[in-house]
Amino acid sequence: MSTAIHTLHVVLAGVWLGGVIFTTIVVSPALKAMKWREAERVKVRSVIGKQYARVGSVNLVLLLIFAVLDGLFEDFGTIFHIEYVLLTVMFGLVAAHGAYFGRRLVKLAEAEKRSGSEEGACTFAEKRHNLQKISLWVSWVDIIVSLAILALAANA
Repeated sequence: MSTAIHTLHVVLAGVWLGGVIFTTIVVSPALKAMKWREAERVKVRSVIGKQYARVGSVNLVLLLIFAVLDGLFEDFGTIFHIEYVLLTVMFGLVAAHGAYFGRRLVKLAEAEKRSGSEEGACTFAEKRHNLQKISLWVSWVDIIVSLAILALAANA
């Protein structure tokens, strides 16, 4: 039983990491290569993000459950404590990305489209671009934390 739980723990950590890498390194650059207006790309990215959130949230919750179960069978060593802290960080990153960055980027893109002047549109575009840079950094931190979680899960 503990081998099955440990295996699921590691697989779920790998699936999570794979999804984060795919969206950051494949989906985002692919959307950037499209010949759409930037505001349209943001909207499409938002739809993809919402769909991914449904699947990713289930994966992340299952990862937490199996990490805790694995810890129960292995007496909660130091590796598990570190992983639990990183999982807490991960939940925070995911919440920030979905609740703040995604929504704010869509609002800025919509404001850019509705802007009555070129100057106004440029102002919204600049704010959106700056927020996208921060969002990308958060995504890279997410990947690094996910790698650490996978390494810890595999070595638990």
